[in-house]
Order: sequence, then C-alpha cells, then structure tokens
Amino acid sequence: MTSHILVIDDDPVQRRLLTNMIERLGHVAHLADNGRSGLELLERKGGMINVILLDLLMPEMNGHGFLEALAERGVDTPVIVQTGQGGIETVVHAMQAGAFDFLVKPVSPERLSVAIGNALKMASRDGKVKTSRRPRGGAVGFEDIVSASPAMIRVIDLARRAAQSNIPIVLEGESGVGKEMVARAIQSASDRAGKPFITVNCGAIPHNLVESILFGHEKGAFTGATEKHTGKFVDADGGTLFLDEIGDLPLEVQVKLLRAVQQGEIETIGARHPHKVNVRLISATNKDLINEVREGRFREDLYYRLNVFPITIPALRRRKEDIPVLVRSFVERFAAEQRLNQPLVVSSGAMALLTAYDWPGNIRQLENAIFRAVVLAEGNELTVKDFPQIATQIPGYVVSDRSGFSWGEAGPERMAAGEQVPNVYPDFASAAKSMEGEASHDPRMENAIASVDEGGDVRKLAEVEEELIRFALKFYRGQMSQVARKLGIGRSTLYRKLKDYGIDPDNPLREAA
Repeated sequence: MTSHILVIDDDPVQRRLLTNMIERLGHVAHLADNGRSGLELLERKGGMINVILLDLLMPEMNGHGFLEALAERGVDTPVIVQTGQGGIETVVHAMQAGAFDFLVKPVSPERLSVAIGNALKMASRDGKVKTSRRPRGGAVGFEDIVSASPAMIRVIDLARRAAQSNIPIVLEGESGVGKEMVARAIQSASDRAGKPFITVNCGAIPHNLVESILFGHEKGAFTGATEKHTGKFVDADGGTLFLDEIGDLPLEVQVKLLRAVQQGEIETIGARHPHKVNVRLISATNKDLINEVREGRFREDLYYRLNVFPITIPALRRRKEDIPVLVRSFVERFAAEQRLNQPLVVSSGAMALLTAYDWPGNIRQLENAIFRAVVLAEGNELTVKDFPQIATQIPGYVVSDRSGFSWGEAGPERMAAGEQVPNVYPDFASAAKSMEGEASHDPRMENAIASVDEGGDVRKLAEVEEELIRFALKFYRGQMSQVARKLGIGRSTLYRKLKDYGIDPDNPLREAA
C-alpha cells in the first residue's frame, strides 16, 4: 500500500537521496527544507501524511522546535529523526520530545525500509505493532528477529546465507544478545527445518559429565551408569546441535568433539565402535576464542574447524536503534500474555530513558525490565516511574513530575545557529558543568584538567591522565562501562590504568589500598 512520507531536511542532496529510497519502497515523498515549511506543508496536506522523516539540525526551525510544535498542535503522526552528530544524547532529546524512531546518517535503504515499515504499523488504525508473532517455545524464523539497526540487518543477512549450507558457524557476542535466537532462525531457514534442534550450555554442565551428556554412554560404562544414555549428538541426528558457551568445554572433551566435526562420528563411552551422526553444528561464545587458543584453554585445530563462518552479534549498546523497536515488541507481547483489557503504550519520557541506558545485560535485561513494568502497570501507559532500577543507574537522572525525564540542573543545549532548545530536554553538557561545580569544593578536584603546574610548566601526561580518570569516575559515579566508553578506552584498559595509578574506583579521591 502506498503511503505518504514527509521529508524535512535542509540539505538538497540528502532530500534527493531520501526521495529515491522512498519511491523505490513504493511510497510518495513530500519535501520541506526546514521545520517551519514542514509544518506549513503538514497543515496543507491535512491527514494525508503517514510518516515524517525529520533532520535535527536546520535553519529557521530545527528538529527539536518542530517536535515541540507538533506536540502543541496534538499531531500524533510518527516522526523518524535523523542524526549525523551529537551521539546518543541528541537521540535521547528527540525520543523525549516524542520521536518514534531514529536513523544515523548515512542512512541505508534497508534501515530506512525497516523504520518506515514500523512507523506505518504504529500509525495504522488499530495502533498495534505486529512485531512479535512468535509464541514462546515455538519455531523461530528470521522474520521473528526484531531489529532495525544496520548492524543487525547485516547479521541477519550473513545468517541467511549460512543457512543455505551445512557450514560450521560460530556466533560471537556478549551474554543476552540473542545468539540462540539467531541459531534457531538459521535452523528454520535451512533444509533441516522441522528436524531436532538440541541446545547444550557447555558452561552449565559439570566437567565430569560433559562427555557423557554430549556423546552418551553404555550401561555399566562407569560407576552409576545404570542405564544407557544416547547423548545430545544422537538426539540431534538429522538436525542441529547448538553448543552454547563452547569456550568452557574441557580440553579432553574438545578432542572428541574435533573427531565428531571432522569425521561425522562420535565415540560413546563404553561402546566398542564409533557411531555415525549427521549433525549441523552451531557454536556460540561470549569469549574471545583466539585468545583462549593463545592461553592454551582451547585447541587450535578445533578452533579452525568450528570457526569457518563466524558471525558477531553486537551488544545492544552498540545498536541503540533497536531499542525502541524491541521495547514496543516486548510491551505488545507481554501485554497480550497478561491479557490486559486495553492496549499498553510507552511514554516518550520512558522511551528516552530506555534508549539512554547502556543495557549491560543486553536484550535479556531489556526484556526482563519490560516484563516487570507490564506486570506492575496501573494504567494504559508505561512511564519513567515504571523503570526505577534503570533510572538509578543513569548519572544525573532525576524524575520530574512535569516532564517525567530530566537531568538535575541541566539547562538548554546549544544547537545550530545559536538556537537554544527548551530545557525540558535532558542536557548532558550542562549537567557536566553542574557536577564540575560540585567537585570544585574538593581541593583535589579543583581545576580537574589543568594544563600547567604551579611553576607554570606543562604537566606530565601521566598526571593529567590520572586526574582525568579520577574525575570521570566521580562524574559517572563509578559506572565503569560508562567511564570507559566516554574516555574512549576498553574496560580492560581502564582497569589496568586504575591499578597502575592506584585509584580506588569506589572512592576515586583517595588512593587505593
């Protein structure tokens, strides 16, 4: 069905590119070069516009001013904002102001298609986003993987290609990013669809039982083996065996796994002859396997046998574009499971809060947070007050009765052409100045990043680095992931520097014991 998309962007090249993408999707593009002309066009077209694609930095009226004007007029047309700079802070501002989704420039046709498709679903009369059709425990297909970011679109594309063969796959990524779901989708898209899909968490099995559970044992093979056990390889015969946390496999079991991969046969404990099996092997790990090989904890020959087709699934903090889509999907699913009498929506403030958070537990943590909020919901809207645990983990966060989302004494943020955004938006820069003022009461934090010493000489680099790390720890209240990310270093590097400088992360103003 053809829809009408309003593109508001001051860059004529960008307008032309977006118009081409929109028309290739079968929709009609309407163009405006700033927020004010966009409002005028919106008023002329009446209810014709289905989705608005909005740039944030424009002359006359910028994107934030446009969103504010829409709110004043009571216009609920879904708005997808584009951002090319400003980082997640800019995105949070837009989500707080009511944006439906956001795109990071340069925008790919695939990402634009997903964003417009989701917005059109939300704009439909029933107001429901049908992104979660999968019953729990049922078969999973690629269409069930809720995603909007280019990174996940790439993951799904690689996984679809891998599904067309029996090539061994290793899914890499942090715990909770959805590795098992991708593995199940690969199985469903392969010629083994409908066959057994057997999962084994290698890290949850006692080492003395791993061999028996994977390869089985004969009756009487060892003390306590009162019955014959077939093992997971036999259970998965003809289908797929998913070995989660494969980096935790004991070395002695890795030898037998190598033979199973190379020759397609297993050695059951106590059996006289090997047993042929036809199994598609998909492995997953949250460890750096090549580092495990260097440390002697994982066999090099097995690594190269398994790691033929690696697919890395990025952490949720690396693909924040997925958060709004996932949130709506989880709310819809859990609201249906709880059999609520009315549709449940997420306020713009709550969506901004959830987008701002880094989610160290990834999708699993987000899913649990939404589940809890839906179960405890008292109205038909989830607000920031329904996510108290998340709010307490964001530095400078304050619950505001007026707007529902603020950042302490944050003032207006400077935008293009010297304009100022109303201070209902969270402003990290001003919050930083506020915290610097608080820190200045401590003599050790005064002039946190001074360039010269008392004698007028340039300070040593190590001294400045140490002081900056101490300030960052205080500024971000000990949130190590946030500190490392803002300093532009890895967490392991941060911990090493804390040790080198003798910094106590719980109290950065004093020396570590």
